[in-house]
Amino acid sequence: MLKQILEDILKIDDILFVVKNQGAVSEIKNNFLPIRQKDNWITIGDDKGPCHMHINADNISKARFVIEEKTERTSYSVMFFDKNDERVLAAFFTKMYDENKKLNQKRKSLFDNLFKKYGEQETIVVNQLFTE
Repeated sequence: MLKQILEDILKIDDILFVVKNQGAVSEIKNNFLPIRQKDNWITIGDDKGPCHMHINADNISKARFVIEEKTERTSYSVMFFDKNDERVLAAFFTKMYDENKKLNQKRKSLFDNLFKKYGEQETIVVNQLFTE
């Protein structure tokens, strides 16, 4: 299921993938990146291109649809977590507001449609290895 969610996210324009840990942050714009899986590794991007990422699917236990209220706007994302509930990867929906800080309903509907496709559950299990 993890690869399917990532494929669906990659079909949407203006997504920013963020990989973050204590020592570094990597941000990658989707720009229609290819996706493939070999064994437990999912690769997003072209190995020969300027950037790509490898995701160990065995280490991702759940995806969470996040709507975060901020001072002047609301942030929309899908975040992926390991078995310790540590964020491994996030896919942020960008260009959600116009120059007047008005929410772009067309962009919001892309998030809403993805949420509906996956059963309108805030958190979904994407790796059965971690279910209790």
